[in-house]
Amino acid sequence: MSKRVKFFLGHFCISLLIASIVVGVVFFIWYPYPLAKAVNVTYIFLMMLMIDVIIGPILGLLVYKDGKKTLKFDLTVIILIQLSALCYGVYTIAQGRPVWIVYSVDRFELVKNNEIIDENLQKARPEYQYPSWLGPQFIAMQLSLDREQRSKEMFDEVFSGVSLAQHPERYVKLSSVKAQIQQRVLPLVELQRYNQKTDVEKNLAKYPKADAWLPLKANAIDMVVLVNKESASIIKIVDLRPWQ
Repeated sequence: MSKRVKFFLGHFCISLLIASIVVGVVFFIWYPYPLAKAVNVTYIFLMMLMIDVIIGPILGLLVYKDGKKTLKFDLTVIILIQLSALCYGVYTIAQGRPVWIVYSVDRFELVKNNEIIDENLQKARPEYQYPSWLGPQFIAMQLSLDREQRSKEMFDEVFSGVSLAQHPERYVKLSSVKAQIQQRVLPLVELQRYNQKTDVEKNLAKYPKADAWLPLKANAIDMVVLVNKESASIIKIVDLRPWQ
């Protein structure tokens, strides 16, 4: 086997190993199933990764020539470009990762890292000032106790396009809205109005403790949060539609 082919295979295997680690972090930690679909990141990320994994080794194969004076420089440039593209892609994906799943009135809202409004971040509780790198967390949003202020905020939300769920200073523990969740949850049978019966049954069979649900408002595809009504605990986010 020639040195050229050996370099190509080594370069490709290392690129593939790094890509596998990145895929694990992205799809098992930052975007756990089915949230990658909910924010429509899967296709873009995998396309970027495949280009990085394939183009880099192929360029190395094309420029590799034993005895070439500028070989080390050429290969170094290719690898640096490859790493730069990978780092930029991972940074972009990290910035857009879901960090909070916020209960608001009668639904959950998915908030990405780059959607957080940090103008009054210092007013937020310490645990909500810095999003976790270990996956999205369920929390709740506290509405204003003043009726007029609450109406004004909702009016502003509609016309500004910025959700109150994007403001960390409003975040509270999910357990603090237990009674509200218990009142707002919907019966499982209603899922069949918006989904195929077989899809609903297939998902519910995996989570027997779930006996109710709430909508999850996401950026690309809205989904369903399965809930146990008695404890108001979150069972699982599933790839079902909450409305038409």
